[in-house]
Amino acid sequence: MRTKHLAFALLLATVGFAGGCGGNYADLEDEIKAIKARPGGRIDPLPQIQPQERFIYEAKNLRPPFSPYSAADASGKGGVRPDANRRREFLERYPLDTLSMVGTIERGGQSYGLIRDPDGLIHQVQTGNHLGQNDGRIVTISQSEVALIEIISDGMGGFLERPAAVALSE
Repeated sequence: MRTKHLAFALLLATVGFAGGCGGNYADLEDEIKAIKARPGGRIDPLPQIQPQERFIYEAKNLRPPFSPYSAADASGKGGVRPDANRRREFLERYPLDTLSMVGTIERGGQSYGLIRDPDGLIHQVQTGNHLGQNDGRIVTISQSEVALIEIISDGMGGFLERPAAVALSE
């Protein structure tokens, strides 16, 4: 008895869904007719493909193209390396992005930069001093920034030089 009620309910649901499928599609059919009535366009021909110029790879004096590159390959002497025997300066204990330039002073024709550390202390630096944790050596001091060259790992056992700066903070 119970299965008869369930079958009847399922039949009613199916008829109800099927009844909702019918409808008026006149506007849709009109739109399709209008699109089909438009004149067809002309398709442009495919462009001519030019053959690629040949390249002959002569590997006599060149580095193999798929071998890893390092600064040691370029110099032949091991490339740039940080000086492990150099005594570290105070401002090398801080990451470069935590230091800020607050001004400059000039004495005896020599420019000095004023650098604030994360603790709020002001330090006087000059060309040749070191900043940051990547062996950054100061190369120039201007009114707007202290420019330096950092020595960073290239990820393959060598080192690279990259420019960096501590800009004047306002």
